[in-house]
Amino acid sequence: MNSAHVFPLASPVRLGLAGLGTVGAGLVRLLGDNADWIRRRVGRDMVLKTVLVRDLGKPRDAALGPDTVLTTRPSDLTADPDIDIVVELMGGTGAAYDLIRGALESGKHVVTANKALLAERGPELFALAGRKGLGLLYEASVAGAIPIVQTLRESLAANRIESLIGILNGTANYILTKMSGRGLEFGEALKKAQEKGYAEADPTLDIEGLDAAHKLVLLIRLAYGENYPLSRLPVQGITRITPVDIRFAAEFGYVIKLIGQVRRVDGRLDAGVCPMLVHRDYLLANVQGAFNAIRLEGDASGPMLLHGKGAGGLPTASAVAADILALARPGHLPNNTGFLEESLPEAEILDPDEAVCRHFIRFNVEDRAGVMAAISKVMGEEGISIYQAVQKGDPETGVVPIVFLTHAAPVRAVRRVIKAVDAMSFLRPETVHYRVL
Repeated sequence: MNSAHVFPLASPVRLGLAGLGTVGAGLVRLLGDNADWIRRRVGRDMVLKTVLVRDLGKPRDAALGPDTVLTTRPSDLTADPDIDIVVELMGGTGAAYDLIRGALESGKHVVTANKALLAERGPELFALAGRKGLGLLYEASVAGAIPIVQTLRESLAANRIESLIGILNGTANYILTKMSGRGLEFGEALKKAQEKGYAEADPTLDIEGLDAAHKLVLLIRLAYGENYPLSRLPVQGITRITPVDIRFAAEFGYVIKLIGQVRRVDGRLDAGVCPMLVHRDYLLANVQGAFNAIRLEGDASGPMLLHGKGAGGLPTASAVAADILALARPGHLPNNTGFLEESLPEAEILDPDEAVCRHFIRFNVEDRAGVMAAISKVMGEEGISIYQAVQKGDPETGVVPIVFLTHAAPVRAVRRVIKAVDAMSFLRPETVHYRVL
């Protein structure tokens, strides 16, 4: 290289890292293996000065440098004047909140992957970062290596986002992929996910849709510039999905996916996380295993799909490192929420029962004459038009499933139909209802 094109190296960026688990170890490896490449990108070295851990004596997978100090005291990160950026990868919403708040109050930029904390207390922390003129960046908090935060905050900044639909949890997607491909029961598929390391010993956050809900709240802020309280977001997990419904969905040409979605309807946000039927011709329907995907539609850009690894040490570390490099570049100006104001307005929320979509409904009924006509009559009275219906089962059991795929109808009307049919003498447990994307 011609020496005329070699720029002098600026002062190094000193990092304080909280948490040395899978992602923390991945970050250490990435910063070490790609040090020369990073230097070419930003003209500065990344120096890991201090690492906060719970147990100083625990064996580490990460190859720390000889000058890196391990500590159990958060103040060694937040109060050290030499540390420029605090990287929070410890998880949780208690100690992590104290660490991030302490770092911001001490004048330090923060990079975090903590979706739960930002979903619950993000407005408060973003406001503090704004007052201090500091960066609070969180690319790794949503969809692992997929650059969705950057895309919404900068690449599509001139667009009004018309809709965002995503597979935001790799564990749930892996389970549903196994149930669809192999006909496994939910419990069997969950066990395989745990054996592969895709699901925790306590998988509640993943299978009940809460992890996806945390991510969706963050995406709504970026896409719409409004705070949608996590407590008001409708959330339904995948624990009730059965091979029976997966087979019926396939017969109609659909697969079942756990979907996080938001769109604006008459000035209000219609959002939520729930299992949905996705037509097999859609790209989202073909997202397999532990991968994530997000479909965006901007008024200028049109539709696009981002697809990639949603978890894992190195993929998530890649997103963390991207935020560190953004803060390290000369002349960086904080742009945490994607809007000039760090305190965003509260969202106007569409009542979930007012949402209009197509529906999949399965009733289990006694095998006798007039049942289909009785259910169809109730649906007609509620103004629900039937797109397709299937009735099949083993007559010897005396109980058969009747499955309806409807045209677009309000959720409230469908709930009334289900309530009315559930009260009829021929009905047997248990009625199933999913939205159709």
